[in-house]
Amino acid sequence: MNFFQRKWWPWGVLTVLCLIILSFFVLYPLVVLFNNSVRDESGALSFAGFAQLLHDSQFLLALRNTLVLGVCVTLLSTAIGVPLAYMVARYEFPLKNIVAVLPVVTIVIPEVIVGQSWLLLLGNNGLLTNLLGYVGIELPSFYGWTGLIFSMTLVYYTYIYLGVLAALQGFDGQLEEAGLSLGTSPLTTRLRVLLPLMLPAVAVNALVVFSLVVGNFVLATLLGSRVPLLSVMTYNAFVNEMGGSPLLQSAMSVISIIIVGIVLFLQKRVVERKLYAMTAGRAPRPTGVRSGAALLFTGSVGLIMLFSLLPLLIVFVAAFTETSGPVMRWGSWSLASFTRILHSAPGPVINSLEFASLATLAGVVFAVLGSYLIIKKRNALTHLLDYIVILPLTISGTVMGIALVQTFNTGWLVLAGTSSIMVLCYAVRRLPFAVRNAASTLFNIPDSLEEASISLGVSPLMSFFKVILPAMKASIISAAILMWVTTISELAATIVVYTGGLETMPIAIFRQVDGGRLGLASAYGAALITAILLPIIASIKLFDIKLFSTR
Repeated sequence: MNFFQRKWWPWGVLTVLCLIILSFFVLYPLVVLFNNSVRDESGALSFAGFAQLLHDSQFLLALRNTLVLGVCVTLLSTAIGVPLAYMVARYEFPLKNIVAVLPVVTIVIPEVIVGQSWLLLLGNNGLLTNLLGYVGIELPSFYGWTGLIFSMTLVYYTYIYLGVLAALQGFDGQLEEAGLSLGTSPLTTRLRVLLPLMLPAVAVNALVVFSLVVGNFVLATLLGSRVPLLSVMTYNAFVNEMGGSPLLQSAMSVISIIIVGIVLFLQKRVVERKLYAMTAGRAPRPTGVRSGAALLFTGSVGLIMLFSLLPLLIVFVAAFTETSGPVMRWGSWSLASFTRILHSAPGPVINSLEFASLATLAGVVFAVLGSYLIIKKRNALTHLLDYIVILPLTISGTVMGIALVQTFNTGWLVLAGTSSIMVLCYAVRRLPFAVRNAASTLFNIPDSLEEASISLGVSPLMSFFKVILPAMKASIISAAILMWVTTISELAATIVVYTGGLETMPIAIFRQVDGGRLGLASAYGAALITAILLPIIASIKLFDIKLFSTR
């Protein structure tokens, strides 16, 4: 019993319990998905699904379009994110403090809001489309490649910006000074010293953007009706095969996972081959710019910010605009859309708040325990736990939803068609972010604090509650907010697992946009944005949580 207590109780037992839970709700659905992709209707081993896809010209076109879209958005996001990060890190210019934070704020704007807002402006009946049409200027259709590349770039450049900004702020300025002291020009020094050190950060975050574009469903559906894409085709196969053999949807899902898996493998290789050891030092002091340069810097960055945050403004304006079916009467104000969603159709609002709250609670509890085991109680099992926790990052929301529906629609545990599968899907899909966030403080908590508590006779479990949890307060709150923000705005997985009566606000927005009722969609969008921003503002004010700090 003493040996068991020393080696396994309580942390070994809790590690095994966490592994069992994750294996059942993450690994097992993926095994079912892979198995269904190589089984025919009789259950015999067959690769007919993959063979059918390889001979399907529409699928090959969707696959090619997906890869091309990923490359285009990644290149444009890099072209915006890298210069923006360099300007913020190396120069002082008017309104810099605001500029440094605003790109991060765009992350909390749900993609369904982004797509809806740009349609309100540049859609076939959009505000700018009609205004410019009156003066004889005809804009190209926003549906298709134009809308996809434009909107996705404004969503994903932030990932490049944050990664490169962090790398620049960790750069030792003495290296650059040494290059200049040898007589090389500033440009040559940056190319030979700074660029090689920044390339890993650029490459890694560019691969992240590429994987996000490949798995994007929301903008692909709202704006890409004329462009066949893999994520939309996978969802259509799921709808068509409901009640039948899930062969094609499984095969497409496996191909999506393989693509992202290859990207993550390349990312790992880039990090391993381009990893430089950096001695502790200070980043170069930002250089002040004045007159024309300051105006140019502020103007160019301000333009990017304007386009990034425009969806947030437009959705609130449209929510209070009078509508008549699909027609928006801009300049005429009305509360009719809000009245309808709050009194006549409040279900999506209530469902979103309920499901996101439950998923956040479950996710944070698991994230706190899991992060503690991974960081403070490391062993062979916690290494495995760490790998499985990160696994959902390689799976798009649509694929995750399909895997869960296929797994839990029969047998002793039937979750499909219930609210439980929605909460489960949300918690599993966003768990990696919560675990990483919860772990951020644990690295800085010395083991001696816990050891001192145990030496005073407090059990290891009680020491965790009395010593570790209070020290983790800030990271726990941050993890909870991150879980809340991402779950309440989730659409890609929701559209696969939800059934009638369980609609959420993102589903309501999606359906209203699809039906041309942009006024109601905007009202739901304004309610969704409010539900996202209120916890963030409250946390910043009450707990001094610096969610958007760039320093």
